Amino acid sequence: MKEKVLLGLSGGVDSAVAAIELKKSGYDVTCAFMRNWDALANNDILGNPTIGDEVCPQEADYMDALEVAKKLDLECLRVDFVKEYWDHVFVSFLDEYKKGRTPNPDILCNKYVKFDAFLKYAQDLGFDYVATGHYARVEHGKNESLLLRGSDSNKDQTYFLCQISKEALRKTLFPIGHLLKPQVRQIALDAGLGVAKKKDSTGICFIGERNFREFLKNYLPAKEGDIVDINTLKKVGRHQGVLYYTIGQRRGMGIGGDHGPYFVVGKDVEANILYVSCENDSEWLLSDSCIVSGVNWLMHEKPANEMICTAKFRYRQKDNDVKIRFIDENNVFVTIDPAVSAVTPGQEAVFYQGEICLGGGVIEDVFYHGKSLDERIREGVKR
Repeated sequence: MKEKVLLGLSGGVDSAVAAIELKKSGYDVTCAFMRNWDALANNDILGNPTIGDEVCPQEADYMDALEVAKKLDLECLRVDFVKEYWDHVFVSFLDEYKKGRTPNPDILCNKYVKFDAFLKYAQDLGFDYVATGHYARVEHGKNESLLLRGSDSNKDQTYFLCQISKEALRKTLFPIGHLLKPQVRQIALDAGLGVAKKKDSTGICFIGERNFREFLKNYLPAKEGDIVDINTLKKVGRHQGVLYYTIGQRRGMGIGGDHGPYFVVGKDVEANILYVSCENDSEWLLSDSCIVSGVNWLMHEKPANEMICTAKFRYRQKDNDVKIRFIDENNVFVTIDPAVSAVTPGQEAVFYQGEICLGGGVIEDVFYHGKSLDERIREGVKR
């Protein structure tokens, strides 16, 4: 009897080819389109089913998913996880921004929606596995399942999958993880799928191609304040809302400098001050250690002692040599050598050992020569 798989069909080329690969491997495949964001109810004009003669992107994706399923002779269900997304992803996203941190909602979406709510939905319907079009691989062993980098290093998405549970990983398939992106598109072309040349989606999952700052203003109203050069303590401009900026950001501030472009080095949320530096070789952004909280460890056992591995502190960043040590059950102290720029609180640190993704957690605080960035900013202000 064939094992039954429920595939998350997004309307893009990757999940479409995932369906082809699953069928080729002999699985009994059913597709499901997940609707996770109610745009109309959340102050977004793009929630309307149509705008003039244009169909909103979410409905266009659904129609593309239906067309793919029809072409491949597969059933396509439609399931709403709007409440789950709001409660577990978007509320956390806003809470982090209110603290002046920079969260990653795509990681939360994978943890709480695609590999939790969707998995439970699939299991209730009697499916053996769920599958998605992520560029990652999973190796199911007798006692544990390993999350491995996708074969296409340019598209590898294990960074975004680091928070899914070990139990969920045991019930997950990544059918295109062994393929390169050009191969995926060629398979779609050979199958005569209309999404074969469809542009890849970019941006945060519920925002997509829209202006992020304008979107965020619907939920976190803008409050202008001073932009201060941390080296001179002089005001060099005005910001549109300190919450909207990210540590290391170099664009979108409307200011220039004689010594090179300004970049964000710190935020004082209470005082509503954005601190910047224009020194090209500034040490303000460097970190040689950090604390990572809520670590989801995907391996069978946590290391009892210090462990040498690599880490990514943001997506597409190269691997950085680190040493990690569990402080307690869920928190890790990370030593980074050599020091790395723009390790940002609120973002994710993801750990690797070769091809294996070990897991990851949220960056809580960053240090350079034993001092946190906040401490260094305070010292700079007092001098």
